[in-house]
Amino acid sequence: MKIGHFIYVLAIAVLIAGFIPPVLGADETTDAATNYYNIGVRYLATQDYQRAIDTFNLALASNTTMIRQSDALLYTYQGKVYGLIQLARYDEAIGTVNEGLVIYPKDPMLWNDKGYALFKLGKNQEAVNAYDTAISFDQNYTSALINKGQALFQMGRYQEAADTYARAEATDPGNSEAAAGLVQAQTAAGAATQTMLIIFGVILIVVAGGIVWYLKYYKQEEKKIPEKKTKKKK
Repeated sequence: MKIGHFIYVLAIAVLIAGFIPPVLGADETTDAATNYYNIGVRYLATQDYQRAIDTFNLALASNTTMIRQSDALLYTYQGKVYGLIQLARYDEAIGTVNEGLVIYPKDPMLWNDKGYALFKLGKNQEAVNAYDTAISFDQNYTSALINKGQALFQMGRYQEAADTYARAEATDPGNSEAAAGLVQAQTAAGAATQTMLIIFGVILIVVAGGIVWYLKYYKQEEKKIPEKKTKKKK
């Protein structure tokens, strides 16, 4: 499942849809940070991620007073993180997320992005923690729930993964990623349970066999050993 790709394409589509109008309306009176931000969004739309990152960096290095008054500063961080993740520069993505969280500590998308970058680095438990934080700020954050389910699955925590996918599906009925993840996790959980039952059954058989052997043979050997008679003194 290419969950990460799906999530970020969806996220950036929403971002671009919401902020293309300012790009078209930009003029000479627009401040530098806003101009850089708008240009960065254009680069993201054309999948020119490196130029988008460079331009978002210019926006962040400028006077951000204007873009801070709207959500543009938040989207600048999100856009830069998106570009870094697309280029598989996960450590840098986490660093950028952390910078953004200083200003927007309760933004679910930044926490979700951090979780995804950590997941790609193989830090599954840290990823789960980040997803949990994102979900704590948005209980119906389907993407974070799906991502958390994937991380739990990779850790072999299949039942927890299944529960998380089920919760994701409940927040977005018909979501194909959540549905597919749920089936996969439930199948793995069932197989793991069956394996554990088999192992437990083998252990019981071995233990029972040991008890039977002890009672049948060891005890009988004890009975065969004659007791020593003590000599009577004359």
